[in-house]
Amino acid sequence: MKYLIVGLGNIGSEYAHTRHNIGFDTLDAFAEASNVVFEDKRYGAVATAKVKGHQLILLKPSTYMNLSGNAVRYWMQQENIPLEQVLVIVDDLALPFGSLRLKGKGSDAGHNGLKNIQELVGTQNYARLRFGIGNDFHPGGQVDYVLGRFSPEQEAEKGKRIAVACDIIKSFCLAGLNITMNQYNNK
Repeated sequence: MKYLIVGLGNIGSEYAHTRHNIGFDTLDAFAEASNVVFEDKRYGAVATAKVKGHQLILLKPSTYMNLSGNAVRYWMQQENIPLEQVLVIVDDLALPFGSLRLKGKGSDAGHNGLKNIQELVGTQNYARLRFGIGNDFHPGGQVDYVLGRFSPEQEAEKGKRIAVACDIIKSFCLAGLNITMNQYNNK
């Protein structure tokens, strides 16, 4: 079985480790734990990991957040991966910091990366792991907040939450969406 695991974020040092790039940070941790290295390829940085005989194509799109669908669609076609075996890791303002919610479908909830993926794959029925970043910003401050850095307290906790997100990725590939949702969504 082959899976496409997509971590959303923006390329460039000015975006590194911002709230909006939690998808990149999660895949970096997964790749490091799997002893694989990302290579620059078409539409993104790509690494291939193995988990108990399953092949995981890890993708960090280089298209910038708002055009993430180009990378997702290309790599789904390139690797012949069905939508049921795609998982997108995305930051979520609606969840408290560190909360992790796996869903099999849903709206884009105003997230431009998810909106573009939905437009280009033609459906909102794909799995996404929503990583809560909180919403502690003043009216009109959303862009600065998502492109900002985590607080020192959050930074200290972030690694633990990313480790759980990596466990969710493995479970999604080995046990499937429903079992993984039941196991992790209430924690």
